[in-house]
Amino acid sequence: MSTTPPIGVIGGSGFYSFLDEVEEVRVDTPFGPPSDPIAVGELGGRRVAFVPRHGRDHRYPPHKIPYRANLWALRSLGARQVLAPSAVGSLTPDLGPGTLAIPDQLVDRTSGRPQTYYDAGAAVHVSFSDPYCPDGRRTALRAARSTGWTPADSGTLVVIEGPRFSTRAESRWFASQGWSLIGMTGHPEAVLARELALCYTPLCLVTDLDAGIEEGEGVTMDEVLRVFGENIGRLRSLVADIVTVLPTDRDCPCPGALDGMELPLELP
Repeated sequence: MSTTPPIGVIGGSGFYSFLDEVEEVRVDTPFGPPSDPIAVGELGGRRVAFVPRHGRDHRYPPHKIPYRANLWALRSLGARQVLAPSAVGSLTPDLGPGTLAIPDQLVDRTSGRPQTYYDAGAAVHVSFSDPYCPDGRRTALRAARSTGWTPADSGTLVVIEGPRFSTRAESRWFASQGWSLIGMTGHPEAVLARELALCYTPLCLVTDLDAGIEEGEGVTMDEVLRVFGENIGRLRSLVADIVTVLPTDRDCPCPGALDGMELPLELP
């Protein structure tokens, strides 16, 4: 590559077309290959590395995504800031389909997913009280408002194992805890980014009201894909806008996430 890409994007295959002069880069990692070769290109004059979270043919279900390889590959190419657009459900009628939400908290309800790089050689305990980059969130919120897409500027994303959707009882319980969004891929992405001292910013597009919020047949994949398809252009444009205004200097806490810790492996 001519220059290293400082920004990474993890998203769906619909994001390929927003990069100019794409170069595909195959990256070997200690955790296996990423979901697909990394696409590197220009966006608003800045180099960006993109990886399709589920693979370009959507072959990886949420619990089988090679999360560790994806984040490791992005860092090894030079990315230090990561934008993570995804489709989510809503646990409150206040956030209907088509809403953009940029949560500030996360709850893990997954099981069995590898969620650390440091599972041998030494115990590494990263701070995760605030799971997302504060500067990345502020930048994303400003960019969204400037386009007229008023975002939900806080909220808690609960991440479930999947690939099935929730029962009505589960959905109502999640809502009763005060959690506002539900998805299947936001964890362990966020904590793995923190373990690599990366800035990680979620961009959540609400595609449905979860099963316990309204009557009817519940969430269906057709509904999710329809709403996501109706909004993918808008979300893609927003990611491009955010890329162009992300700060080039990282003055947030994220770069110091591993300060003073003895790591059992060398980071790329």
